[in-house]
Amino acid sequence: MSTTNRRKFIGTAAALAAGTAAAAAIPTKNMEKKYPIVHHVFFWLKNPDSKEDRDQLVAGVKTLSKIETVRDLRVGIVASTEKRDVVDNSWAVSELIFFSDLAGQATYQTHPVHLEFIKHYGHLWEKVIVYDASEV
Repeated sequence: MSTTNRRKFIGTAAALAAGTAAAAAIPTKNMEKKYPIVHHVFFWLKNPDSKEDRDQLVAGVKTLSKIETVRDLRVGIVASTEKRDVVDNSWAVSELIFFSDLAGQATYQTHPVHLEFIKHYGHLWEKVIVYDASEV
């Protein structure tokens, strides 16, 4: 093998090794942590056309991530998906929280940050529906 071909081979091998190492660092779906308790809340605003109220509520929901038993928090607004009979898009803001266990969810319910959230942002919503689920 000539010196030029050897350098090319070593360069290619190094690039492949780096690519493999980078790919190995990306977690696969099966390796992600799972949090089996899900708390999904849907809020209907008193002023559904108010972007300001919606944005305030979104900011308020995000404060709930400070609670130590909250493992993951996702905040959403209605997506502009296809209109179908089975899709309810009447709500304004959703909160999706994951907990490690029922004790963590119970701690969340009475936590001062959660109670402050209700106190400071409760005037923005007219209706709330909660869906709690446990992974099977």
